[in-house]
Amino acid sequence: MIEDFIKKYQYQKKANLKKYNTYKIESLANYLIFPKDSQELLDLLKYLKKNNLKYIILGAGSNIILAKNNYDIVIKLDNLNHISINNDTIVVEAGYSLMKLAREVATLGLSGLEFAGGIPGQVGASVAMNAGAYKQDMSSIVESVKIIDDNFQIKTLTKDELNFSYRSSLFKEKREYICLEATLKLQKDDKNKIFSLMENRAKRRMETQPLNMPSAGSVFRNPNELFAGALIEDLGLKGYNINDACVSEKHANFIINKGNATGEDIINLITYIQSKVKEKYNIDLILEQEIKR
Repeated sequence: MIEDFIKKYQYQKKANLKKYNTYKIESLANYLIFPKDSQELLDLLKYLKKNNLKYIILGAGSNIILAKNNYDIVIKLDNLNHISINNDTIVVEAGYSLMKLAREVATLGLSGLEFAGGIPGQVGASVAMNAGAYKQDMSSIVESVKIIDDNFQIKTLTKDELNFSYRSSLFKEKREYICLEATLKLQKDDKNKIFSLMENRAKRRMETQPLNMPSAGSVFRNPNELFAGALIEDLGLKGYNINDACVSEKHANFIINKGNATGEDIINLITYIQSKVKEKYNIDLILEQEIKR
């Protein structure tokens, strides 16, 4: 029985995942497990594989849609949060907050993470999806990553091996791979200049994005030379809702939870938007968020 194995772990039974996802979707985890380090994570993964137990890994829950009302096992990497800084090189574990990291390196006069000041994800998931903003992304600063591969081997992969592309990486192809830590290369710059840029962007986000409502950021990737939000807005879909899942009136590439939206409501709204954009513009909108089934 899994409880016999995880008794040495930090875990919760019948945990409500509402506070662990930014859409604030109500969903339960029979076991919510917090490995204390990479070795505990590796041991846990081996046990789950051996016993054919299904699980999902949840970062900050900021770019995901919980599609199920109940999950058996959910693994959180919050305790993998160690960091070391050597001049302009940062080695940081997967569970570290990307926004926190962006602020901390700014105070040291290190440039390169200004784009991440408003991305509420963790480092591991941000590398995996090549998170970005303002025409920059993680691929611009990642030198290498340490991973657990599908054979439970810990390996280091260089940037060239990660197949980075727009909002994608090798982790999208190799779903079993798990990022443990990343080595980032930044540049020295004037910290007042860095903070000024970050503050200006934060002000712009407040003015243009529904940051006061539960959401998971941009829903769709931008098509080439176009903006997904503009296409959706031009179709008159701002404010369109399926139950409490609603297209934001402030930014059409955001879906907000007005109170009691389920994962199914959000997915149905996404499908509806995609069908309307395809019908009108013959463009296939690609989902930027990840559906956890």
